[in-house]
Amino acid sequence: MLSKQKIVTLGLQHVLAMYAGAVVVPLIIGAALNLTPAQIAYLIAADLFTCGIATLLQVIGTRYTGIRLPVVLGCTFTAVGPIIAIGSASNLATVYGAIIVSGLFVVFAAPLFGKLLKFFPTVVQGSVVTIIGLSLIPVAMNNVAGGEGSPDFGEPRNLLLALGTLVLILLINRFAKGFMRAISVLLGLIAGTVVASMMGMVNFSSVKDASWFSVVEPFYFGVPQFSVVAIITMILVNIISMAESTGVYFALGKATNTEVGKEDVVKGLRGEGVAIVLGGIFNAFPYTAFSQNVGLVQMSGIKSRNVIIGAGVILLILGLLPKLAALTTVIPNPVLGGAMVAMFGMVVASGINILSQVDLRQNENLLIAACSIGIGLGSAAVPSMFDQLPTMAKMLLQNGIVTGSLTAVALNLLLVHWNKNARQTPAAEVSPSVTKG
Repeated sequence: MLSKQKIVTLGLQHVLAMYAGAVVVPLIIGAALNLTPAQIAYLIAADLFTCGIATLLQVIGTRYTGIRLPVVLGCTFTAVGPIIAIGSASNLATVYGAIIVSGLFVVFAAPLFGKLLKFFPTVVQGSVVTIIGLSLIPVAMNNVAGGEGSPDFGEPRNLLLALGTLVLILLINRFAKGFMRAISVLLGLIAGTVVASMMGMVNFSSVKDASWFSVVEPFYFGVPQFSVVAIITMILVNIISMAESTGVYFALGKATNTEVGKEDVVKGLRGEGVAIVLGGIFNAFPYTAFSQNVGLVQMSGIKSRNVIIGAGVILLILGLLPKLAALTTVIPNPVLGGAMVAMFGMVVASGINILSQVDLRQNENLLIAACSIGIGLGSAAVPSMFDQLPTMAKMLLQNGIVTGSLTAVALNLLLVHWNKNARQTPAAEVSPSVTKG
């Protein structure tokens, strides 16, 4: 039986292991959508608060929701690119409308997930994750240069600061072990910000103006708006997350010597769906099981759900402290950009890793990956090619993630699913990837 002190300490360790992912996502999205420091601070506070609720929902559980394993939920990195694309094309109200509807989709689709998964085998999942990762690289490069539209865009000091941040993250990953390696991105951001402060590039006014205590409010960015294209995009993202989370559940089952059955997976996915809806209501993000916390369970050998309940409570408390959230908004764009290069590159590498589980010597699989990635990147890079089409078609086709994903699904149906002579790698074989945050 763990004491309260040990539960708090071990819970804090889980929070720190996922903190970089939880904080970096709102920082990246806020910077890409040109939000004010106050708005970014709200995003971070809302995200931490909702992470706590989502984690407690999964760990404590109910009769119909929650897998009741030591799982920590956080914002899925897979959603970063789509959120930026939707927010840039419309507004944040449309983003949150899409998140709410996609969360309801996950709740109701959870029992049917086995049947749904056949449309998203490994080759489709790998192609979609690769497209998402590649679509994020320009966002990283803009921040490396100082942020799109900034007066010092491309100045040498920005490039050097980004390079130094990236190199430090790489060195920590090379020489550190265990927990230090797990928070390498967070350490890189802290060190980069300290150096930038010495160079006079950090403004602490947002921290000074922030209040010490505040309660997260629903619909902070306005009443949700609904767009068919945005909803389709977020549903595709959450289907990928459902497949990844299923892998995390089975990995946790092995780590805790617990048999995870079909009904457990359904409850877990329902819990994620509820968490995603809450993310839309509180203007946070889609939530999914964090695989890095599974590694921490395996490394520490502590399998108690009480520890994760402690972590969920700590996240709730952190979400009520806006001044702490505001402190993370002082990170300069070049520092954030240096970290983004590593993180977004990892998303691309994760997609490639998933594709490596597919037999690409088989012509059907090769064509699915090649055409979906090519069309996805092409439509995102040259969106003006669709300017002559009707408004709805233009909105749909100018989103590279949607075009690439739909191409992958359609080609899989045509070349593999309806082709009895073709052989595919089932989605169940996909292991938890690094796109969790």
